[in-house]
Amino acid sequence: MRRLAAIVGSALFLVIAPGTIAGLVPWRISRWRVQSSLLALPPLRAIGALLVFAGSFMLMDCFARFALQGLGTPAPVFPPRHLVVNGLYRYVRNPMYVAVVSVIIGQGFFFGNLPVLEYGIVVWFCFHLFVLGYEEPTLRATFGAEYEDFCAHIPRWIPRLRPWPGRSV
Repeated sequence: MRRLAAIVGSALFLVIAPGTIAGLVPWRISRWRVQSSLLALPPLRAIGALLVFAGSFMLMDCFARFALQGLGTPAPVFPPRHLVVNGLYRYVRNPMYVAVVSVIIGQGFFFGNLPVLEYGIVVWFCFHLFVLGYEEPTLRATFGAEYEDFCAHIPRWIPRLRPWPGRSV
């Protein structure tokens, strides 16, 4: 029953939080209208499409891991029972946030929309403050030494080049 609740809760949270932050708000800013390439560099469109695709894939993977392995959701109201430290978490500590920002920045590049890029920077800054002020202290209190070991080996924002060979769930 917990697994089913985690799957449903994660799916709802995915639609509500990242759906709003990386979907609805960028759409309200840009109406998803294609403009001239930023800096007159057409390859930025391809980079943007790649960022949107990769970020979306990363997000789905992370949400699935939270539900199936962590037996919870990314939402603070139904947190995971187990610390998730495999998959993309072997490369970067906050892959969900990296994924959301990648989708937003990708949209800015793809649509040639500077305000969407600026919004992406603001979103990353807000994520950073949330991670420092709430998420990391909460995870330290919940998972203790296990989370400390994870933090000692995995960078917060810039992914490692090779996966951490440490503990996996």
